[in-house]
Amino acid sequence: MKPLETRLVRLALRGDQRSFAEIVEMYKDKLYHLAYRMTGNRQEAEDVVQEAFLRVYKNLDRYDENQKFSTWIYRITTNLCIDRLRKRKAIYSLDAESSDHEGLDGYAMLPSDDRTPETEMLQSETQKIIHEAIATLPVKYKSVMILRYLQDLSLQEISEVLELPVTTVKTRVHRGREFLRKKLEHKL
Repeated sequence: MKPLETRLVRLALRGDQRSFAEIVEMYKDKLYHLAYRMTGNRQEAEDVVQEAFLRVYKNLDRYDENQKFSTWIYRITTNLCIDRLRKRKAIYSLDAESSDHEGLDGYAMLPSDDRTPETEMLQSETQKIIHEAIATLPVKYKSVMILRYLQDLSLQEISEVLELPVTTVKTRVHRGREFLRKKLEHKL
């Protein structure tokens, strides 16, 4: 039996709008988190996700059922983020302050699991330091590190998303970790 996404794509290609809406519902949060982590800006992440779904819809007929749908949609979203990052100067941080909640970034607003205020503050500070360090990575390392450690994709999946050999992905993960280790060794 084909994965759910493949069946939904087939139905959407036949004009079933509810099937495409179901695809959007399945992936909107995942793509938003990916885009936000890469761009560091809430509005820009929303724009990327919207543009990604438009591209997916326009190119549904190009989807290869032999590959995972998630890989295909992550590739589209990641490429859009990389294009945006290349077009702008590095003026946004991954921990951009939320305009809705003064003094809090997007990560600090994730639901907690009953931590004490002290551990919450320490974890928040640690996350902030790590995310600031990730924000300073060159785009080619930043995208790999975000996909690997924040989106929890395998090296093979990252290879497919970025259309790079697995060996290149491994090298970029290694170099990204080394860069972060040097950057963080005196801060943590």
